[in-house]
Amino acid sequence: MALRINIPPATRTCLVSLITLSLLYNIARWRQIDSTGKTPTVTPIVPYLTLVPSKFFFYPWTLLSATFVEQNIFTVLLNAATLFYGGKYLERAWGSREFAKFIVVIAVIPNVVVVFTYLLWSIIRGSTVSGLTQICGGISIQASFLVAFKQLVPEHTVTIFKGLVKMRVKHFPALFLLLNTISGVAFGTQVAALLAWLGLLASWSYLRFYKRQPDLTGTSTDGQGIKGDASETFAFACLFPDVIQPPIAFVADQIYSFLVAVKICIPFSEEDIASGNQQVLARGEAGLPSLLNSQRGGGMRGMGKREEAERRRALALKALDQRLQAAAAGRAQSQASTVVQPGPPQSHAAAPTVSAGQSMLGETSYTPDHG
Repeated sequence: MALRINIPPATRTCLVSLITLSLLYNIARWRQIDSTGKTPTVTPIVPYLTLVPSKFFFYPWTLLSATFVEQNIFTVLLNAATLFYGGKYLERAWGSREFAKFIVVIAVIPNVVVVFTYLLWSIIRGSTVSGLTQICGGISIQASFLVAFKQLVPEHTVTIFKGLVKMRVKHFPALFLLLNTISGVAFGTQVAALLAWLGLLASWSYLRFYKRQPDLTGTSTDGQGIKGDASETFAFACLFPDVIQPPIAFVADQIYSFLVAVKICIPFSEEDIASGNQQVLARGEAGLPSLLNSQRGGGMRGMGKREEAERRRALALKALDQRLQAAAAGRAQSQASTVVQPGPPQSHAAAPTVSAGQSMLGETSYTPDHG
């Protein structure tokens, strides 16, 4: 009874769905095996619980239910732990309603894209095998939770194996993608690799542009919080290691420039970016709890929060300093060009601007300190 009270309602619903649907799936699969009396060469499909591209039109609810179906006890335990610890944390940080919306988005959107990808591949190959691929599992949830943690507590350090391994939360998404991509190529788990990428893209897009964030700075005027997260430290390139951020930022800018040109996206303004950076500072100063409540004792918790707040403050101050330097350099260059090329006198200096792609993704000249 106490366990049920300690789990927020949306997280509890996800856990019950995971256990129930996984159990029903495995019962249905075992019944198929028993009915034939032979050891199957391929995994039996259960199209009314898992997502099968060629059959999902008859079972549209599988676009959501398939995310909570696991095929073995190991993946059930792994996804249950993800929902129990990560779900509790995010639901308490966002509220049950926002957390439930987030779960629906990261479950349905990757599944829709995967379905049409496999249907298209089946048409191209002229084979029905791809259309009968069984898609299920919580890989997209795991990837999405890591992106959410990167937004909320990027500088939090997770320690495992009694201190032998230490890693900051902001490095988890890239590591997760790398491991799933390698597994997809080496062991044939292409579905999991694809869901990992799509889960990351769907969750980042939703958190970056659509989700209402609690207003920690008092700048919101409608009482509904701040829409999206325009902070420079949550740009898409910042999900990856420093060394590969420049080419990723370049590609992201080109994609967003196209989306802006076709009126799909609206670029962030300077005010949006400044407000997003203030939100980052405010989250650090608010002292959000540790992810797994692994630290013991009030003194240790306070020390961890202070260290994280200092790291966030240093990142924000560095970003502000570089933006001021860039603005000063822009004014100096403008004044120099005015002297060299005579023209009508200007009543005031031109204000520095930021390109549409840079405003959208936050990939400005600033490169965050990931050290």
